[in-house]
Amino acid sequence: MREKQGLNELISYCKQGNLRYQELLYKQFYGYALGICIRYLNNRDDALEAANDSFIKVFKSIGSFNEENDFKPWFRKILVNTSLDHKRKSMRFSEALELTDTIPQSIHTSVIDKLSAQDILALMKHLNELQRTVFNLYEIDGYSHKEISSMLNIPESSSRTYLTRAKQALQQLLATHSIYTR
Repeated sequence: MREKQGLNELISYCKQGNLRYQELLYKQFYGYALGICIRYLNNRDDALEAANDSFIKVFKSIGSFNEENDFKPWFRKILVNTSLDHKRKSMRFSEALELTDTIPQSIHTSVIDKLSAQDILALMKHLNELQRTVFNLYEIDGYSHKEISSMLNIPESSSRTYLTRAKQALQQLLATHSIYTR
């Protein structure tokens, strides 16, 4: 409870345009921001740029933030949307094909239990751009296929298929990885 009060006070000063408190908010949430952006973007430089652009958006729109709500989900939405905007600059989703006919497969949880978050992020780098983006949006950030379809300008069925293919690719990578984790 005390932590939320401290954050609300910090946000209150940021709403007043106090640069010292904006810097404190930036420092407090920088790691969180970079962690989210790096999941969506290919390299660290792009992720840094998206994180910094997100903070600019936060400080421009913080006046509309209601302290009754949690800050992190509000901020995460800005981070995800900014990362996707950066991704759109380098990759075009507009000509995505409608994909169908995939067979879901199961992933063995014993292998997953042995992996660290860093291992999983490393494995995800082997996915293609669209698969990684859909996987992040659906599995990690909780967006629906309808929302993903709208965000990426692809059919809903393609979103489902990209997710399935991402899971299949991760399963194959996990099988290879499990040889090393035994």
